[in-house]
Amino acid sequence: MKEDFLSRLAVIVGQDYVSNRPEDLYLYSRDPGAQKPRRADYVVMPRTVDEVQQIVRLANQEKIPLTPMGAGLTLSALTVPLRGGIALDMKRMDSIIEVNEASRYAVIEAGVTQAALRAYLEKHHPHLQHSTPESPPTATIVGNILIQGHGHLTPRYGINSQMVNGMEVVLPTGEVCKLGSSSISPSWFSRDPLPDLMGLFLGWLGTTGIVTKLSMQLFPKPSYRDLLLFVSDSTELIPEIIDELSQINLLENCFIITQEKPRWAQRIYYIIVISGQSQAEFETKKGLHNQIFQKHPDKVSPVNEEPALTPLRERFLGVPPFAATAADFRKGGGFEYTGAILPIEVIPRAWQSGIEIAHKYDLLYQLGIQLLPNGHSVMLAYSYPFNRAVAEEADRARGALDETNHLTLELGGVVWKPELPAQKLILERMDVGTRQLIDRIKKMLDPNGIMNPGNWEVS
Repeated sequence: MKEDFLSRLAVIVGQDYVSNRPEDLYLYSRDPGAQKPRRADYVVMPRTVDEVQQIVRLANQEKIPLTPMGAGLTLSALTVPLRGGIALDMKRMDSIIEVNEASRYAVIEAGVTQAALRAYLEKHHPHLQHSTPESPPTATIVGNILIQGHGHLTPRYGINSQMVNGMEVVLPTGEVCKLGSSSISPSWFSRDPLPDLMGLFLGWLGTTGIVTKLSMQLFPKPSYRDLLLFVSDSTELIPEIIDELSQINLLENCFIITQEKPRWAQRIYYIIVISGQSQAEFETKKGLHNQIFQKHPDKVSPVNEEPALTPLRERFLGVPPFAATAADFRKGGGFEYTGAILPIEVIPRAWQSGIEIAHKYDLLYQLGIQLLPNGHSVMLAYSYPFNRAVAEEADRARGALDETNHLTLELGGVVWKPELPAQKLILERMDVGTRQLIDRIKKMLDPNGIMNPGNWEVS
């Protein structure tokens, strides 16, 4: 049966782009995080929308699970097949179809990486940029958007899923549809004012369809860019600073961080990224942000000297910022984190609790806040490095992750890109009517239950 099914997949995509060899399946049965591996049965790499449709129809016919993936770098095992079946690797669909300079958008296929679009824009459209997340350059843009990821322009322009103009989607039964202006126009320039169907695929973890093309907004690339750095020891000050930053709403990006090593980094650092198209704009923004911190001379001070200035500048001035460095401090390469989307007022408690949880599980802590649009909420990332070669240490990382997710929900927050145990926690707390609606939508779109089964599973 397996060899026959493999042959049928090979007819669709070609012999070189399908496999059930153990050495290939090993790579698709795990990701870089702490979640335990789950074995895929097949991996297939389509190149066209038609091939995706044929694969979906075949999977439906044989009732075989299908898990779409980009780069598989979520750390939450969201692209690890929970119930086996097909890992649908979208990397060959890597065309940048269009860049529209006037309306500032790009139309790309699902396999286009962060590095590929950035290099393309630098070469052909050097005055434009996209909102780039803190992820490896091999991470796919569509994958980041579908998990409602953040980028270096998030505080100013919104999370990356808010920057979507349109999609082409293969539904779980094999039909293709276009969303946004592309459904009625040759231009992929807007999702409004049509019925907004993007939400049927954003945040659903590959359980409602396969996005094959996507239109995303681009933004002007600034002529001037720099960091302002401040340091504090007061967690209670964080909500007040965020409120003041959001009132002027002129920064490009903002991080608030602490970490256990090196020793100097154990304080609270504010990293404010300022950019502008003219020197006058740039200097005005710098002055306004300096004034915010000057209001609190007894609680916060500028960082003007080593050892903090140079490493922080190197880490956070780049695009993308190299913010996630906690994994460097332990052997074995393991790195796990959870993103807590939190209301502003709970930050002090969430911050201190994160440090306590790390120490409880004998792990190094790294906490990092990124402002979300207009300062209404934040993403607080709790990062836990561990030695992947030591099973007991990986167990401790999973324990810290689980306790942190409980904390997030207790504080009234939401877990970002939740792994399976966190999804179950969320569903247990969710409004009954909402849970039932999720269940009805999934069953309507995916009657045979083949799309990444086990995720967002209500019944």
